[in-house]
Amino acid sequence: MRFDQPLPKSLSPSRLQDFASCPRKYQHTSVDRIPQPASYAAVKGRFVHYVLEHLYQLPGPERTIERARDFVAPAIDAVLTEDVRSDLSMDDVMLATLLSETEKIITVFFEMEDPSAVNQEGVELRLGVDINGTPLFGILDRLDRDADGQLAIVDYKTGVLPNRDYDSSTFANAELYAALCEVKLGERPAKIRLMYVAQGETIERNVSEVTIKARTDFATTAWQRINRYYDDGDFPATPSKSSCRFCSYKEICRADGVPVPY
Repeated sequence: MRFDQPLPKSLSPSRLQDFASCPRKYQHTSVDRIPQPASYAAVKGRFVHYVLEHLYQLPGPERTIERARDFVAPAIDAVLTEDVRSDLSMDDVMLATLLSETEKIITVFFEMEDPSAVNQEGVELRLGVDINGTPLFGILDRLDRDADGQLAIVDYKTGVLPNRDYDSSTFANAELYAALCEVKLGERPAKIRLMYVAQGETIERNVSEVTIKARTDFATTAWQRINRYYDDGDFPATPSKSSCRFCSYKEICRADGVPVPY
């Protein structure tokens, strides 16, 4: 078959993750552009990111907890669109839960760090580069200049802490961000800092040349396969319990005869 839509012009860490999970999922998301319904977890993540993004756009001394709370009302208008409310079947109880959880996260966040003392060099930093013929694009939550003068990628997480057995995959997206920074800014970040703001815990990993090469090589191989599958007119499905469990396209795949596990 031939696709009606062109391939995306670049590959982001999240779309790379889709492809690694299942090439057919990448097709439905990035080529067919079939919208995925909003989930409560994703919406809460966007809501909290909105608040923190706008907080860190303020000068350091103005980054107070009161100002963080000031961005909650604008977040309601910006994030909770009619489509999102419809997808979630959002009622007053769900909204109250979201606002309560956001307030707890704001409180915990100010216990994790003092935003007024953070020396950030970018917020929602958009980076697009070409590495080995692979067009990569990513948006960093925050890029800090630590007290030792080195760059640190900061990524906010509103979900649960990962099982430490899976640290490699936990840092995968941010390690690709580090490659983007090195090419675009001419400086490799020294650290990746994942802030699990709902739990009040931070996990860190140093960035190494070996890791960056592994991530970029993986992205290059994936991009080559994406182009080949697109030209062939077929992105193969690789169903599994782990990849299909939370996928929005299960029923589409089942209708196409893919043996999606129940």
